[in-house]
Amino acid sequence: MTRGVAFYCGDVSEPVVEPEIAAHYESEVDEGRRLREGLGELELLRTQDVIRRHLAPHELRILDVGGATGVHAAWLAEDGHRVHVIDPIPAQIARARELPAARAGAITCEVGDARHLEHDDESFDAVLMLGPLYHLVERRDRLQALAEGRRVVRSGGLVFVAAISRFASLFNGLARGFIFEPEFAAIVEQDLRDGQHRNRSHRPGWFTTAFFHHPDELRAEIADAELHVREVVGLEGLAIYLKDLEDRWSEPKAREMILHVARVIETESSLSGLGPHLLGVAERLKQ
Repeated sequence: MTRGVAFYCGDVSEPVVEPEIAAHYESEVDEGRRLREGLGELELLRTQDVIRRHLAPHELRILDVGGATGVHAAWLAEDGHRVHVIDPIPAQIARARELPAARAGAITCEVGDARHLEHDDESFDAVLMLGPLYHLVERRDRLQALAEGRRVVRSGGLVFVAAISRFASLFNGLARGFIFEPEFAAIVEQDLRDGQHRNRSHRPGWFTTAFFHHPDELRAEIADAELHVREVVGLEGLAIYLKDLEDRWSEPKAREMILHVARVIETESSLSGLGPHLLGVAERLKQ
């Protein structure tokens, strides 16, 4: 069975996301550059760590939902996989189509909605959802997206689910000094209270409309979507907030130590929410 896209499909001119979210990714943040420069690369390398240890070594058909400009699709294609990227923002998809692997046919792309995937049941070996849960602020929408991921992945296949930690603004604000501004302190209070992150004055560096998960909450939502949770890990740990480490990141030995520290605590339940990003690994169990 194939499900139609309820809001849009293919190439459309208008993204179906809130305008401030679209503006954040179109003008304020270059997601690929963010993940490839300086200490921001820590998130990328740690995501690769976790995904690669779970994926089979042979060629897989992978769906990258919320794949933005294809930053993850690119390295997956280099690993020998075939990747289809879906993102709600046409400008992101346009850039993904310019990737060398896309021009070579290893990456394909479309504008689409994580909650309504236009793909057959069990048509992919693995599904990446490394962004959709950030901006689906209602639980029912997150569960619908997860259910779609479960539907299109084959029996025994994997779904990788990223989330922003409930404590991200608290620690980032402390590290960068924002926490001492009353407006940002109020944002943090709401984040901690219900996970609903709102940057109503659109201050650069304060992120955009989003939902921040407690680690236990991410685990529960994945399970509620009838996926088996293999693990939920913290990606970066404390290092991402320590600006004095940014210069050391370019030193190979220092870089390996920073990665080692993040790996050591990744499954420590009391510390998994310390860094800004969580990654859940789930499986569609064989029936």
